[in-house]
Amino acid sequence: MAKKTSSQSEPALPPLHELEAEVMEELWSQGEASVRTVMEALNRGGGKQRANTTYMTIMARLHKKGVLNRRREGKTDFYAPKLDREEFMALRAAAEVEGLVAEYGDVALSHFARQVASLDPARRRALERLAGPRGLRRSR
Repeated sequence: MAKKTSSQSEPALPPLHELEAEVMEELWSQGEASVRTVMEALNRGGGKQRANTTYMTIMARLHKKGVLNRRREGKTDFYAPKLDREEFMALRAAAEVEGLVAEYGDVALSHFARQVASLDPARRRALERLAGPRGLRRSR
């Protein structure tokens, strides 16, 4: 069983499945939208045509998982992301890294260290700035 760290006191954001990720990308670009608006936009994209009920189910699940806010207007539900894309990705990345470290410990950390050491110096400096005091506070 994995150890619980201080940043795991809040429930971790779930990983997104393929259709959930498509819906989230659409909502991040639109802000707030109804199920029908998301369905029309994604079905227009040339991919697989899906029914309104499919999107309704996916968006209701994302709301239940704590990823979307829901607002009802008459009989229409409007959904909006709780976090912007960058915040969501940062929290998901932190959860994935914490999971790897919890499961594999120092072995995972040594792989991360080797990856960082192999980066070109400019990229490494950019990552150090990203992980600076503000970046570390976000993940805790």
